[in-house]
Amino acid sequence: MTLEYWNNLANQLILISSLLSGFSITIVANLLVSKKNDKLTNRLLKISTISAGSFFVSVFSMTKILMITTPGGYLKNVTENDFLIPRLIGLMSFMIGLFALTALISLSGWTKSKKTGIFTTTIGIITFLLVLITIIDVNLN
Repeated sequence: MTLEYWNNLANQLILISSLLSGFSITIVANLLVSKKNDKLTNRLLKISTISAGSFFVSVFSMTKILMITTPGGYLKNVTENDFLIPRLIGLMSFMIGLFALTALISLSGWTKSKKTGIFTTTIGIITFLLVLITIIDVNLN
């Protein structure tokens, strides 16, 4: 992949991760002020914290890639090896954030009722599968 491609990809992942991190942090804040203190609410708090933290790490990893791959940046004669660590950390934390956010969506309905829990779990699984399908490069030729 070209450095220009990585630059554009990092830019997009910064935007996506920032939005999803903010969403996850909002859930954390709401759960922290909630009066509920049952097992499910505590799990939702932990999962949303993992999601927020993962997306937050992704933002900074991708920012480093953006800085490295921007023409005229602080590094000259850049190769993909120059941003191997932030690339691995950023993509792994982004995926962990996606898994956690999908789990959060899936489990959220169980706080209300069994019927709502089944609905949100179904939506969460469908969401997860559709996101994976769009992210994974499947060569069908």
